[in-house]
Amino acid sequence: MALGATTTQPSKNAELRPLFEPLTLGALNLPHRILMAPLTRNRAHPDGTPHEMAIEYYRQRAGAGLIISEASQVSPMGKGYIDTPGIHDDAFIEPWKRITDAVHEAGGRMVLQLWHVGRISHPDLLPGGCAPISASALQADAKAFTREGFKPTAKPEAMSLDQISGTIEEYVAGARRAMAAGFDGVEIHGANGYLIDQFIRSKTNERDDDYGGSLDNRLRFVTQIVDGVASEVGASRTGIRLSPTGTFGDIADDDPVTTFSTLVERLNAKGLAYLHMVEKFAQNLSAGDEAILKKVRAAWSGLYLANGDYSATDGAEAIASGYADAVAYGRAFIANPDLPNRFALGAPLNEPNEKTFYGGDEKGYTDYPFLSDDFTAA
Repeated sequence: MALGATTTQPSKNAELRPLFEPLTLGALNLPHRILMAPLTRNRAHPDGTPHEMAIEYYRQRAGAGLIISEASQVSPMGKGYIDTPGIHDDAFIEPWKRITDAVHEAGGRMVLQLWHVGRISHPDLLPGGCAPISASALQADAKAFTREGFKPTAKPEAMSLDQISGTIEEYVAGARRAMAAGFDGVEIHGANGYLIDQFIRSKTNERDDDYGGSLDNRLRFVTQIVDGVASEVGASRTGIRLSPTGTFGDIADDDPVTTFSTLVERLNAKGLAYLHMVEKFAQNLSAGDEAILKKVRAAWSGLYLANGDYSATDGAEAIASGYADAVAYGRAFIANPDLPNRFALGAPLNEPNEKTFYGGDEKGYTDYPFLSDDFTAA
């Protein structure tokens, strides 16, 4: 029998021990600090219900200190890629519950990431073939993943005040359904150029009402979502993900240090479980990006999850220095369902097959090998 996902070994490497210290993350008690980042895999059913394959996929990775689920739409209008899961209908509760039950039975913990892509979409993916919605009617220089392949995103419509209030409620309802489905909490996806980011950033928000113009107004949408979700499920079970230096989705800001430092300072008072920061996303960090992240990080007083191509050694050093409280690993967890064991034992890592990242069947999804029982640390 191969070493299972939940039988994490104590690390024999003193340099890596910070990764294996327990952590209280809001309402959750984590056995260690090696977390699974949210990973879009495009393997849900076409209607957005999670596929049965996902039960085994997540169960295999229950040895993570915490699993953050793949991003899941809070609204049919929030879809930007085929075969991504949703949480916008009660019919999705039971399929998700089969997944959380499997993770819990294997000793794991799991939160759901709440998602709305905003303008990063195409009419082929939206109800009635309608246009996407966003903070402003500005088309992104980006692609949406449709049944016919990647297509340029469509020009969005600027959201009305009624649409804004309705979307905030969709986040709250999604969080409510997530808890009914057995999740241990939720993470609000405010990163990577999607809807919340589109309201935050100056490049994508040209509104002249209460949700645009001044920085206070641009931060209103995200803070109202945070308040609503935290009120519904508890702040100690609510996290948020941000990406101040990210450019994915044709996103940018005139003054990211002020924008995001102000945002996290306001979030400090809300008692959230954590801030999850995308420090690198498909690009190398410039010296300027590093300076931005350092300043935004300094403004945050709560628990901080780092994400962005960390090795085991990098992650342990970030925790030991006090920079991070835990590290979320993405690609490494795709290929290594028993990643914490491999880190603990100094075992080699499986290489991920990028051709199977998005869409497909069990290949490249649930068939990566675990360590064998006879593996011994060097």
